[in-house]
Amino acid sequence: MKPVWLTVDTDDLRHVPKSQGHPTRSRGISQQGTSKQMLEAMRSFDTWLDKTQVSLTMFVIADQIDDPVFAQWLKGLLARHPQITVGCHGLTHKCWSAFPEDQDGLLAALVEADIKLHQFAGKAWRPWFRAPAGYIAPWMAPVIAKAGFELDSSVNPSWLVRRKAGPWRDWNAVQSALKDSGLVSRPWLCRLSLPTCGPALSIPFLAWNARRAWKRLGPFVNPYEAEDTVYWHLLDHGRKKGLWKPPLMLD
Repeated sequence: MKPVWLTVDTDDLRHVPKSQGHPTRSRGISQQGTSKQMLEAMRSFDTWLDKTQVSLTMFVIADQIDDPVFAQWLKGLLARHPQITVGCHGLTHKCWSAFPEDQDGLLAALVEADIKLHQFAGKAWRPWFRAPAGYIAPWMAPVIAKAGFELDSSVNPSWLVRRKAGPWRDWNAVQSALKDSGLVSRPWLCRLSLPTCGPALSIPFLAWNARRAWKRLGPFVNPYEAEDTVYWHLLDHGRKKGLWKPPLMLD
């Protein structure tokens, strides 16, 4: 068994790159507020978390706090589960490394998101960052540190998604930039050099590989004690008529 940091990204349907935040993939925001699919996932996540009582970090997009439905749900969740911590998944879901370098724009967005999420989450807040959709380039590292973050969890060190690592398409360059900026880096778990987190949990073959990788994970600890980092999406809990759960050995 390996000590692992469990994390959940709270993106709704309006946050996926095909809807917004990407210069070529986005086709416009499909809806506002909390989607029906998200409401179903939130209910199923509640049931799963009440049963398991696991410790995990939720990476929240700051603009979700403007939605009263989501905000009320998250506030209640944090009140019932003091073991849950909150990190920053951006102000919006802009895929920063897919755009030309914009240090001033990124800094302004991160500072605003930091203030917004810190005020909302209170003692559950942690200065931990995850780039939307895992799009992170070396130029972003000093900006993330300047905004007051101490840890980054954006790197998916697989050749399959190296296009997200900036113009050099080099995860090692991103890791070096994070280290040089004084940031702790907690990359996502890979197996056979393939992704095992997020969308990989539902893509054929990648899902098989991910389940094999997740079989021996645990105990569930904070990122400073963890050997591996895994994540899934809150929306995943709406799959299989609300019966989906992450492939963790909890029994």
